[in-house]
Parts: sequence; C-alpha cells; structure tokens
Amino acid sequence: MHDNGALDDLFWRDEILEAMYWLRGEGLASEVNAQGLAGFLAGDVAVVEAQMDRLAREGDLKREDERYRLTERGEREGAMRFRDTFRDMTRLAHGECIPGCWCHDPAHAGEPCPSHLGR
Repeated sequence: MHDNGALDDLFWRDEILEAMYWLRGEGLASEVNAQGLAGFLAGDVAVVEAQMDRLAREGDLKREDERYRLTERGEREGAMRFRDTFRDMTRLAHGECIPGCWCHDPAHAGEPCPSHLGR
C-alpha cells in the first residue's frame, strides 16, 4: 500500500488556502477556526486542524488561539490557487470591456470600444 500523505497534504493545502482566500475576499471571514472551515470544506475537523497547524508551521497561516488567518505568503498562494481553479469562470462576459477601458471616458464618446474591436 502506498502512503498518500504527501498527496493529502497537497490537496488540503490547496483547499484550505483557496477557501480562506475566497472567504476573506468576499468579506465573510478574515479568520477561521478549524471546525468552521471543516464544515465549509466538508472535511473531518481533526484532519483540517492538523493541516491548518502544518500550514501555520510552514508560514502560510498564522494561528492565534483557535483561529487562523492567512499570512502574506498564504494570501499569495491562495490567490494563485483561486485564480487557477476559477480561471474559466472569471473571464470577461461577452460584450464586457477590459478593466480600465477608456470607452467610458466622455472624451471618447461615439468612438468604438477597443475591447470589442475584432470580435
């Protein structure tokens, strides 16, 4: 039988950092406890807590009492995982302008939007 410990660690690293990044970004929680996050991730509380402790030791999370928050490093890692997971869902919708598009500037009224050229 093979030891899946390293694969489990990678799985939980991705899940925890991505979920905590999303919760923070949505303004739902900047800190979480293992029980709350385990419920959100549908995971075993003891497993999630052990993984969160491991991520705290590695520098991705900061533990304060029973709550954890992302460190600067953890936030970067969570953002990358979130972006990779939801890349196809966060593209511009049909007809949307690119961020910072100048077509909304009154000085360009009546000019074709550069976001839509070539479509």
